[in-house]
Amino acid sequence: MKIRSPFDRSDLRIKKKDKVLEIGSGHNPSFRSNVIVEKFVESNYHRCGDVNIYAHQRFINADGEKLPFKDKEFDYVICNQVLEHVDDPIAFVNEQSRVAKRGYIETPSLLGEYLFPKKSHKWVILDIDNQLVMFEKSKMPGNYQNNYGELFLNYLPYQSLVYKLLWLTEGDLMINRYEWVDSIDVIVNPDDEYYLSFFTQPWNLEMTKKLYPQRRLAKEIVKLSSALLHLIKVSVKNKLKKQRPINLLGYINKRSG
Repeated sequence: MKIRSPFDRSDLRIKKKDKVLEIGSGHNPSFRSNVIVEKFVESNYHRCGDVNIYAHQRFINADGEKLPFKDKEFDYVICNQVLEHVDDPIAFVNEQSRVAKRGYIETPSLLGEYLFPKKSHKWVILDIDNQLVMFEKSKMPGNYQNNYGELFLNYLPYQSLVYKLLWLTEGDLMINRYEWVDSIDVIVNPDDEYYLSFFTQPWNLEMTKKLYPQRRLAKEIVKLSSALLHLIKVSVKNKLKKQRPINLLGYINKRSG
């Protein structure tokens, strides 16, 4: 069950003593994770760079659809930008809710996939009615060849405060941010016309308001203020962080040395 949409991975409700698993952390693992799981270690086809790991973390080469852990072995599981790649989404999310009590899933939204598409992405995903609704990308109308990621991912987030605040206050424009407890609600390749229309039809005003509900001015001000405060906290925290992750080869050498 979805409980909230955090600002980002720095805004998760992880307790101090929680044991945290991260699936598919790639080149940018969360410092809070205790255990890292990666399926592909010899290819970066599904990643933006080589696998990195912090010194305090344990690395396991495993498939997210068949995790080698006991039921509820973890308090929290992080899955950032991975669900859109998987072959069997139902098996993948069921494994997360099996091994952990709570967690966070982040994926590109439908608009995000249009703006910065990846060939390795199999699914286009929308958060509708607190459910992650997934539609096979190969069935989607439209052009997924023009990649504007250099602008929206690599330039504006580091150059424009206004864009940073937009990313936080209207984050669901680009990404789905899904923090859950107990279970994860997923619909795959819906036949229902209601859900299907969001992927195959032009959005009218009613559909737009469904995905991005209107907010009153007072709530807008609170949202903007909270986003600005979050940016300040993250900036200070990053400046104080002394540790840096190491690549997989360095991790293996350190463990065997």
